[in-house]
Amino acid sequence: MSTAEADTEATDKPKGVKPSQLVIGLGVGIAIFTALSGIAGAVLGWHDESEVAREVFVGIPGALQAVFYVVVCIAIIAGAVMFSWRVKNWERGRPDNRSLKKTNAEKRAKDFRAGVYMQTLMRDPVEGMMHSLIYFSFLILLAVTTILEIDHQLPPDLKFLHGGVYQAYAFVGDVAGLLFTIGVVWAILRRYIAKPYRLRIKTKPQHAVILGVFLAIGVSGFLTEAMRIAQEGQPEFEKYAFVGYGLSYLFDGMAESTLNTWHQVWWVVHVVAFVAFLAILPVTMLRHMFTSPLNMYLRDRDRPKGAMRPMPNLMETELESFGAATVEDFTWKQLLDTDACTMCGRCTAVCPAHATGKSLDPREIVLKTGEVMAATAANDVSPPIGMDSEITIGADSLFERISAEEVWACTSCKACDENCPVNIEILDKILDMRRYLSLMESNFPTELGTAYRGMENSGNPWGMSQSERADWADKLEGINIVDGSSPLDHEYLYWVGCAGSFDDKNKKVSQAMAKLLQRANIDFAILGPSEMCTGDSARRSGNEYIFQMLAMQNIEVLNGMGVRKIITQCPHCFNTLLNEYPQLGGHYEVVHHTQFLEWLVDTGKLDLTGASLDDRIVYHDSCYLGRHNDIYMSPRKVVGNLGGIEIVEAPRNGTKGMCCGAGGARMWMEEHTGKNINVERSQELLRTGATRIATACPFCYIMIDDGVKAEGVDDDQVKVADIAMHLVEALERGEQRELETVAEAVED
Repeated sequence: MSTAEADTEATDKPKGVKPSQLVIGLGVGIAIFTALSGIAGAVLGWHDESEVAREVFVGIPGALQAVFYVVVCIAIIAGAVMFSWRVKNWERGRPDNRSLKKTNAEKRAKDFRAGVYMQTLMRDPVEGMMHSLIYFSFLILLAVTTILEIDHQLPPDLKFLHGGVYQAYAFVGDVAGLLFTIGVVWAILRRYIAKPYRLRIKTKPQHAVILGVFLAIGVSGFLTEAMRIAQEGQPEFEKYAFVGYGLSYLFDGMAESTLNTWHQVWWVVHVVAFVAFLAILPVTMLRHMFTSPLNMYLRDRDRPKGAMRPMPNLMETELESFGAATVEDFTWKQLLDTDACTMCGRCTAVCPAHATGKSLDPREIVLKTGEVMAATAANDVSPPIGMDSEITIGADSLFERISAEEVWACTSCKACDENCPVNIEILDKILDMRRYLSLMESNFPTELGTAYRGMENSGNPWGMSQSERADWADKLEGINIVDGSSPLDHEYLYWVGCAGSFDDKNKKVSQAMAKLLQRANIDFAILGPSEMCTGDSARRSGNEYIFQMLAMQNIEVLNGMGVRKIITQCPHCFNTLLNEYPQLGGHYEVVHHTQFLEWLVDTGKLDLTGASLDDRIVYHDSCYLGRHNDIYMSPRKVVGNLGGIEIVEAPRNGTKGMCCGAGGARMWMEEHTGKNINVERSQELLRTGATRIATACPFCYIMIDDGVKAEGVDDDQVKVADIAMHLVEALERGEQRELETVAEAVED
């Protein structure tokens, strides 16, 4: 292990009181406060003498009150202990710096608000509204109960729940209770009647228990209130408790003793339901009430969104194992993820591998990790959700439950992470497991071996000779090729990438981009044979060794030349150079070619006057440009500057765009199971009726073009091309029309 790595681990190791101990301390503190509250209320016996007020525990014998406080206190302490066991499980993980700093405090607060306000759940308005009815109403009901208890402890002259305040209090409580009950009934109907696929496949008995307890809390609360109001003779001021007041008429004519008995019965039912809630809170998915907001609060991390977790220099490290094979190989934050999962299945719904019949289900990666963690815990900890009885886990190995096939099916598109309402980092887990499979077991698809050999021996996954890297520029004039041995005396380095250098389709992209740069009088140069693969495919497939080998060679060249500004046409190169090379000492201003083209057009350096296509065009979002780096509008704005075009969007676009199937080194692997992802995406793009498909990634260009051709659609019907190619064609068409117009004018 390097010195820096050792220092980081030493710094990140918990000191003093552990989080699991804090949880127990907090639980004991709340229990003591609750017990003292009950004792104070019984001993002091303060009452509100106002005519418009509610007496706490009216009609409830002292013995039942005592039992209430004792049972609730025991339940709180027991729940804290069981929850601490879960936290202790997270402590098994490796360090992960998620500390609060001045630089991230505002971001942390924003993420936490998004969690407690349930903003991310509202991406699905129907489900979000249902969940909000339950969640916010429950919080209000909890506040209502707490306020009542506080008022109960105050001396008569300080009590405030009387008169208009009490009436408003009663109204708010009944509104919250009604909305809570509606939300619970809605959830029951959705899960057991509507049965959407992503819920149906993971519905377990605990869901019925949770919803049953919630329904019992809501119904018993209203019936208890109704009995109390009926017993008190339905006083006029209780009309503000409109639900309980209305229900009280159902019990007109009952004898007072009968009302009193039933009031006590429903009060006991309500208390039992609440104690049941406390009991199931730490052992069922209900725990996400606490863990999900906490997970969202911890979202900010010390690396860019598109960067993988760094590893020590493999040439110098003393580590004996790489990647993740056991629970302890994950970070504590990755383990917290498993208990923050709400099992909603939104990750499953957007996974391109799952949608096309592959074995991968992102939700299962999280849940299976949690199952192994629970099965190998020091204490009796329940899995994230109920497991089938025939499933057994005999060792602390992630691969007891997760197959290599699942791990390799991932395209690293990040759709699962982006769509998760509680910010679970699923992709990191998959990539860490790939590191173990690749580096420790050499357990990777055979096709990857060819790409590895090409990167290791030839500097590119195509295995082509480096001497051919700049051949695409032979037909162009004025392309400056530098050899990397002297300082760069040009403003920009144009990083062509392996695809742009060796793939026949993408050579045309390189030529088009070079033409556009020349039109805009940009001072640029290319490295040609001195440019090596950035190593993206190696790293995303777990082979950190090859990645570091390539990255260090590139960084040595770039730093030696004094390179500062880099233009890329490949989002994978863009992401690696911008977000991951800094981990190894390479710091550059990196811009994707669509961003640069947008800037050229906006500043007038590239004049698109007269450039037009007269076509219907749809843009396919690149995952590594979009979800990994949040660049969605630049490509659209560039295309939008062309005249004569009609822009349409695919049903899945932007943050919800569908992957082409080539990311995560899948470019170099065959699809042996289910439908090809690129065919699925191509069919969707064709259904828009577009006559042109624009891409902004060489992998996307290859995959979508192949997918369109597989559907029997030729170039003269639907033209698939990079944005730079569409732009050059539009400019050349405009110039051709202008020449024709001039020629016609001369003839006239």
